[in-house]
Amino acid sequence: MSDAPEHLTEPPLLRGVCPVDALLDMLRAMRLTGGIFLDVEFTAPWCVTAKVGPEDCIPFTPEPRHIIAYHYVTAGRFLLKVDHQPPVRVESGEIVVLPRNDGHVIGSALNLRAVSAEHLIQPAAGGGLAKIVHGGGGERTKILCGFLGNDMPHNAIIALLPSVLKLKVTEGASGSWIESSFRFAGKELSEAEAASTPILAKLAELLFMEAVRRYLVSQPPAISTWTAGMRDPIVGSALGLLHSQIARRWTTEGLAREIAVSRSAFAERFTRVIGEPPMRYLARQRFEQALARLRDSADPIARIAFEVGYESEAAFNRAFKREYGVPPASWRRDHRAGKA
Repeated sequence: MSDAPEHLTEPPLLRGVCPVDALLDMLRAMRLTGGIFLDVEFTAPWCVTAKVGPEDCIPFTPEPRHIIAYHYVTAGRFLLKVDHQPPVRVESGEIVVLPRNDGHVIGSALNLRAVSAEHLIQPAAGGGLAKIVHGGGGERTKILCGFLGNDMPHNAIIALLPSVLKLKVTEGASGSWIESSFRFAGKELSEAEAASTPILAKLAELLFMEAVRRYLVSQPPAISTWTAGMRDPIVGSALGLLHSQIARRWTTEGLAREIAVSRSAFAERFTRVIGEPPMRYLARQRFEQALARLRDSADPIARIAFEVGYESEAAFNRAFKREYGVPPASWRRDHRAGKA
């Protein structure tokens, strides 16, 4: 096989594989869980600092290692600001997502003295949602605050998303249905109907995926190295192969051969786009799938090891201990003890 040049733009393997679709498949593999934990009513003028804490998540799920925060606005509007970035205006019917749970300021105006939202929370009474009622008595803004979380570290996708994603829920073919479902489930939650929690968590996950999808397709090709790279047919094809055949005994050379590029060109391109070499990336994804299986199933460790790509349980045990400091059996036991 002759080496293909690095600038090859349409490898034969692509055959309809879309990098954006590959990325969304990777996000779905995170197995997000979550819930709505706070029902907020602000009246202008108001301004608060906010960040989802582990204690907000524990009633719904064991403390996640990674938290995605979101606010769904059911009435009114507010401004949101993260660090030194430009403020984002959020209106009724919109959901704003913070993929890395960055601390942020929200308010009717951002030049007011901000108070901590944590100090304003009123504990739930009779099984309903915790509440915040705060402000100066002017224009009303109502917000449902929630989170999505998972137990997977080192997620390159989340790390490279912008700090804030915003989505108008009513847009798109299913917008009216999603909005009415969100409002109905939110109303039940505010009236102590805990059965709506799973509904809202799933809706929030779907909206997060849609926000990411719209963000990706809306970007010009060179908006950032990573976004451009996810549209790169070579890297996109490689990601699709790795995630669809994670147990295969991949090598960098074998992966490059599958997508018809030279090993050196492929390795440099993948590392530049993703931030780590292909086989290190693959190892991380295998660990993340293994963690999910250890946490959520009673499958034997030998089976998990084989199905995520290790030749033997012993090889998996050694690699797992190097990464996490304990053998997989100990990690599983400790995790389940924490859930008890």
